[in-house]
Amino acid sequence: MNAPVPAPESVSLARRRFLIGAGALVVIAPAAAHAAGALKPGGASPAAKPALHPAELDSWIAVSPDGTVTAFFGKPDVGQGVDVAIAQIVAEELDVHVDKVAVVGGDTDLTCNQGGVSGSTGVQMGGRQMRLAAAEARRLLVEQAAVKLGVPVERLSVDGGVVSVVGDPAKRVTYAELVGSGYFHAKLEWNNQMGNGLIASGKAKPKTVDQYRLVGTSVPRRDIAGKIFGTFEYIADMKVPGMVYGRVIRPPVAGAVPASVDESSIAHIKGAKVVRKGDFIGLVTDSEWGTVQASRALKITWSDAKPPFFDDAGLYDYIRKTPAARSDMGKPVGDFDAAFATKGARTFAFEYEWPFQSHSSMAPACAIADVKADGVTLWHSSQKPHATSEGIAKLLGRPVATVRSVSVAGPGSYGRNDAGDAAADAAILSAAVGKPVRLQGGRADGHAWDPKGAASVHKARAAVVDGKIIAYEFMSKGFNRADVATAESNASDLLAGQLTGFEAPPAYGFGTPEEAYQIPNRRMGWEAIPTLLAKASPLRTSHLRDPLGPQLHFASEVFMDEVAFALGADPVDFRLRHLTDPRHREVIEAVAHAGRWAPGPAGTRQGDFADGLTGRGFAYSQRGDTIVAVIADVVVNQETGRVWPIGFYVAHDCGLIVNPQGLKQCIEGNVVHGASRACNEEVRFDAKNVTSVDWATYPILDIMEAPERIEVILINRPERPPSGAGEPSTRPIAAAISNAIFEATGKRMRRAPFTAARVKAAKSLV
Repeated sequence: MNAPVPAPESVSLARRRFLIGAGALVVIAPAAAHAAGALKPGGASPAAKPALHPAELDSWIAVSPDGTVTAFFGKPDVGQGVDVAIAQIVAEELDVHVDKVAVVGGDTDLTCNQGGVSGSTGVQMGGRQMRLAAAEARRLLVEQAAVKLGVPVERLSVDGGVVSVVGDPAKRVTYAELVGSGYFHAKLEWNNQMGNGLIASGKAKPKTVDQYRLVGTSVPRRDIAGKIFGTFEYIADMKVPGMVYGRVIRPPVAGAVPASVDESSIAHIKGAKVVRKGDFIGLVTDSEWGTVQASRALKITWSDAKPPFFDDAGLYDYIRKTPAARSDMGKPVGDFDAAFATKGARTFAFEYEWPFQSHSSMAPACAIADVKADGVTLWHSSQKPHATSEGIAKLLGRPVATVRSVSVAGPGSYGRNDAGDAAADAAILSAAVGKPVRLQGGRADGHAWDPKGAASVHKARAAVVDGKIIAYEFMSKGFNRADVATAESNASDLLAGQLTGFEAPPAYGFGTPEEAYQIPNRRMGWEAIPTLLAKASPLRTSHLRDPLGPQLHFASEVFMDEVAFALGADPVDFRLRHLTDPRHREVIEAVAHAGRWAPGPAGTRQGDFADGLTGRGFAYSQRGDTIVAVIADVVVNQETGRVWPIGFYVAHDCGLIVNPQGLKQCIEGNVVHGASRACNEEVRFDAKNVTSVDWATYPILDIMEAPERIEVILINRPERPPSGAGEPSTRPIAAAISNAIFEATGKRMRRAPFTAARVKAAKSLV
């Protein structure tokens, strides 16, 4: 059925910018299950491009007259090369060269809401939808080619975007020739879900794994050269005509609000203007240096705030003593109490502690907002641009359809950092001054005021009979895992929103370890306590890379090592005793083989190094359907206590591997980040505010402390869908390092981070 073809002048481009140019073939699909409309052959008047909608194939794939393909991906890439994997998936299904596929992501005017970046779902869930859309696009193109060439579809093959007749290759037509100046108006079946669960598919069946030629190959990343040579454009490099520069002023004492402001104190600074809205206070000037000068010179009298903070030395006692706002004791398996009381059973119980941690991005967040009467445009580095547009729309009182949100590469990511807050701050300032505003704070704005990863205490105990755990209890207690939501879709989750009257009670939660150990009697639960300050707190919590994963599995996997040591068991063999799933066992055995693990009781892998003692530790975990096992090698300086995680072996099973080299690089990033959090990172605070506000007070793993080697063992499961890699290998790193420190020194590190002072002060347990 052919759709009516309006005249070119009737085409409306209000919501979806005309990206490809006249004559592009855009594959589209609304929600109903209609037969695909035929492609208008070359020479026909161009039909109107359908509005952006999940059920429009044009919302996912476009083929231009020059044969290039654009994939509209509803998630931004945050530095892990997901865009290349998506290009491979799309090129595979369309049978085009991967260098002919451009990926556009993270723009609410150009892409559907696929949930943004979260939960290692870029390839796992976002790629699934792109595969379905590309397969349907190929089907429609090949059907049109069959009509043009006068042969059945079964007699056609496609290579490099060229459709030819099998046995008669002279009869051929390119995708570009099929496009002409028309569009596909094809309908997809949409499941009426937005976010990660969005699925919109056509009649086409994607290729089977045995047909893959591109998926599974190491296509190089596209951003490396630009980043090395300084030509890559980050959000901080962007400029908008007519823009001014903004900054938000944070209080010296958490919870304080501006009582009075002497605007004359910055009258000498060009273009300086103070913006106040509720308890929000910021300023704009004509230059970035002007904002720095103005922020230092502006005289503000702050209210007399007394936040319920304390010296951070009492953090873990506070967590233990504070009543929970919510708890979940889970569903027990078996009869834990009876099993724990088994006559002759050996029992063990230990506690573990994890601090608040900051995203500590390379630079404070930057954003540009252009708030006009007829619409808003935001450029920022949030992981969830669609959610950001919703939150800013509520903050400004605008319809969400009028807010365009564009995610541009920024200084850091991996969870809910300060990027969304920067976008909100810029939007308030722009709305107040009527000009585009570029906003970026100083180092302390990022370190002190970004949402934090939650501090926590974990208790584990077990009963052992005949060398196996028969009863296991794990209890977590910590600050709420997310005082502010991981997506910025509500103004109340934005720092600017909280300062301007938006309030919402937090949804309390925490968690327990995710693992496959076969223990017949177990009880696992958690308790969550409130943030120390209800509104606009520098210690408000939200998701940090692999939310709760490192702390939970630090506790659970160090505990497993402690029990193995007490029993005189080999740490690897002890885990295997409690695992029956062949995938989990294979991952552990693979890392043990690659790392040449020497079997023997825990605490017997000590060695010498020029700078101290060496130790080797093991840990294992799963995240969703991804399984990771790690061997960490560390060097501990006996005099200073300094820990150097010198090397790692990582076995990784995340199902089907799309790009092996890209996956390895992603895992390497996980390992370095995990090692930094384990050895260095700890938010410090006093009775007034956060005090770890720079690289000196919040050190991260630097180039001199980075591992010398990271050997990755990839286990490909082509029979299984991809299950995510952006976070899982972060999860077991802290435990592996802690266990390695014990092997080197005989000291158990039950509190992170494993700083030199903390290691030196620890007492040997052997």
